[in-house]
Amino acid sequence: MTYLRRHLPGLLIGLLLSFVLFALHVFAVYTIFTSKYPGANDFYSRWGGARAFWVNGLNPYSEEATLQIQQGIYGRPAKENEDPGPFAYPFYVAILIWPLIYLPYAWASAIWLSLLEVALLGAVFLTMSMYGWRPPLWLAAFSAVWVIVFYHGARTIILGQVAGLVYFSLALSLWALHRQADALAGVALAFCTIKPQMVYLVIPVLLWWGWRQKRWQFMSYFIGTLVVLVGLSVLLVPSWPLDFFNQLRIFGSYQALGYTNIGSPVWIISHIYFPALGDSGEIIISVLLLIFTGYAWLRYRNEPQAFHWLIGITLLTTNLITPRAATTNYIVLFFPLFLFFVILSQRVPHGNGWVLAIQLAGLFGLWGLFFATVEDNFEGPLLYLPLPLLILAAMLWYRRQFIAESPIP
Repeated sequence: MTYLRRHLPGLLIGLLLSFVLFALHVFAVYTIFTSKYPGANDFYSRWGGARAFWVNGLNPYSEEATLQIQQGIYGRPAKENEDPGPFAYPFYVAILIWPLIYLPYAWASAIWLSLLEVALLGAVFLTMSMYGWRPPLWLAAFSAVWVIVFYHGARTIILGQVAGLVYFSLALSLWALHRQADALAGVALAFCTIKPQMVYLVIPVLLWWGWRQKRWQFMSYFIGTLVVLVGLSVLLVPSWPLDFFNQLRIFGSYQALGYTNIGSPVWIISHIYFPALGDSGEIIISVLLLIFTGYAWLRYRNEPQAFHWLIGITLLTTNLITPRAATTNYIVLFFPLFLFFVILSQRVPHGNGWVLAIQLAGLFGLWGLFFATVEDNFEGPLLYLPLPLLILAAMLWYRRQFIAESPIP
């Protein structure tokens, strides 16, 4: 109590300054970008669906709401080769963005894009804190900026993707587990489910780990928070779970009709670059990755460095096998990527220089690959492969070389 009383004025000043800086940033984004170039269509689908519910009383999963979204994006119904723009998320996303739906879209998107930038920055510093990495100030500052301008981070912000909040929530959960703040870890992990395709493997293994470690508070707060989110959603729209899954199924049919036909990275390898593998090869590779990940967790022996490696492998497997690939989802791969940076920084001669060199190569390399392969505003399939495959190689190298004596606390 004495500590709080002594530091309360400084905390209040810090909060006020942060709010002012955030407000100025929102104003700049609005003035320079969102007021002149309406975009962030991924956010518009969520914002439009939420607005259809809160303002117009429509089920956000209904055809009427989807048409309303399309009218807002295109000024007409979507064509077969265009994103149909359904709400297509758990209903509690509409609850989370409720305060923004009464604002003009230009202001709402300016606030949302600014929040995503803050989320990415916050996630990076939580990750570095969790790994105990204290690089030189110049490298820490560059790493923070790099995450925002690196292809996968920048695309997340430009599209207004919910993936940015999932990344922050998972970083907060893992950091809180590291700090023994199990209640916060459970609550943060529950909020990761706003985009379940990013966390459908990591949540079960974290709950299994919590059960093995007798971290009952972590598990109970996760379950309790999820029950509140789902329960409140059911009270507002009783049919939403079935509506949600039906919309995902219909969205899949749009993909088959030509909106996008990119599958998982494993699908890309087995159907585009090595078509002789085909469906059987895709299934075999995916099953082997799942077996490898499950086996690695079963061999876990309560070693902090192994825990971080296993989280990285789980997130990597998720992104390699998930049927509908999304390069914005790759931002959770910053966890194993920064783990690799820590090892380079602390174990390899001139390690900080190597980290900087990799960041620069990745920055210019992926953006260059995007501009070289983009077709009709769609990413080329090759763009889905470099980051996960390079991280896979790095994780296997790290496992072999450093798992027994990793500097990670």
